[in-house]
Amino acid sequence: MKQAAKQIAFFALALICFCAVCRMTFLHSYTLRIPVYDSAVRENAPETPGIRLETEADTVHLGKETWHDGFLSVSVHPDQPGKADLRIINANGDEISVHLLHVGRLGTVYDLQTGGFTGDTVVLIAVTLFWLAVSAIMLWHYFQAKGTAYYAYSTIYFAGFSLFALVTGLLMLRVTAAHILWPADFSMLAAYSTINGASKQFMMLTMPLMAAFAIALAVSNAALLRHERAQLQNVLSLIVSGLLLLGEGIGFALFFRDFMGSEWEGRLQNTLENVYATVFAYFECMLAGAVICGITAAKNQPAMDKDFIIILGCWFRKDGTLPPLLRGRVDRALAFWRQQKEETGKEAILIPSGGQGKDESMPEAEAMRRYLISQGIPESIIRAETQSKNTYENMTFSKAIIEEIKAEGKPLFATTNYHVFRSGVWANQAGLHAEGIGGKTKWWFWPNAFMRECVGLMKRRWKHEILLLLMVMAFFGALSMVLG
Repeated sequence: MKQAAKQIAFFALALICFCAVCRMTFLHSYTLRIPVYDSAVRENAPETPGIRLETEADTVHLGKETWHDGFLSVSVHPDQPGKADLRIINANGDEISVHLLHVGRLGTVYDLQTGGFTGDTVVLIAVTLFWLAVSAIMLWHYFQAKGTAYYAYSTIYFAGFSLFALVTGLLMLRVTAAHILWPADFSMLAAYSTINGASKQFMMLTMPLMAAFAIALAVSNAALLRHERAQLQNVLSLIVSGLLLLGEGIGFALFFRDFMGSEWEGRLQNTLENVYATVFAYFECMLAGAVICGITAAKNQPAMDKDFIIILGCWFRKDGTLPPLLRGRVDRALAFWRQQKEETGKEAILIPSGGQGKDESMPEAEAMRRYLISQGIPESIIRAETQSKNTYENMTFSKAIIEEIKAEGKPLFATTNYHVFRSGVWANQAGLHAEGIGGKTKWWFWPNAFMRECVGLMKRRWKHEILLLLMVMAFFGALSMVLG
């Protein structure tokens, strides 16, 4: 994550330097483009009357005006800092337009009506390249995260927020192209709106996808409740689905309601919309990243070179037999063990891991050990870990067993498909560099269980998430207030 942040910061600095060099070397004047709706002026084009600048101070001087299809363009050259009112006079001596200009201390001309300034096109190109580069950097780091390095919170960020950066970059590309091709119709105000409303536009573009995802979650949860009890952990997908649909509904009401008010009331309204969209888009990206990482981790196919296979335990029946969920984990480990032995001749040591719960007749590891023996696995290659109470302890205590036997051995862990990514994160936290494989589960069980995993992942870092979210909210909120 730090490396990606450094690369993004370096690229941003390079673009700032590029803009500064362009501004100082050859961008000395501002091209003002004025739409002309006066029919008399349009009929006499290109023999239109000259442009007369009326100002108290000699702050600018003008180049030759040029007639285009529907607008006049004229280069404005700065002379000294100050304000200037540019008035357009037609053939009859009537004033048809007034433009308010301001010259900064560094000789930059600012158009107070259109938001344009000297070198604005170069800045637009730089901002577009920045967002596209952010997306490319994040995607590069995402695809570089392989093996045990994949199980990290940074992978979620790269997967989720690269989508936001890509969408914003493409929106900026559209605005930049329009500003270059049709400068009189697409002013810098349109670019400012795109920049400060990036979260709102992302939310609006992804509304159909999120609505479909929320409905799919609700359908899977309804199927789950037909097989399981209606307790909190079994309705999590239903809650998430409802929150997503409610959030989209609130956003739709905010974005499309009629507004009447002053300029500052409009700025506050725009800021409220953008801050709300930022919060929603943030969690939308985190959810998207977690789903992408979870599905990818569940489909992982490790190399057939493992010395140890850790099997993560869970609840089993009172008679010691394994329910489908736990049996799926053990069977997945067995399938890998047999395939590796067949292809390479290597017999990995199996480490069923799990302690004894209050309502369990024996340690989970012991129940799995008995099942492994019943499947023809020699008892000599089974090392049960019977002390752990959670996934982190599964990894920690199993690591101790591995170090006793072969410290440099290559471990693998087997769990249920929805649990692979989070288990990998815990393995890294425990200092155990192990890849994971996932056993299958019922389609109606997977989404709700995976939502629990997402909540579990975020719960450990809630302080970091809130801090980062507040920073993003402050950034887009300030942009909204400044740019309107």
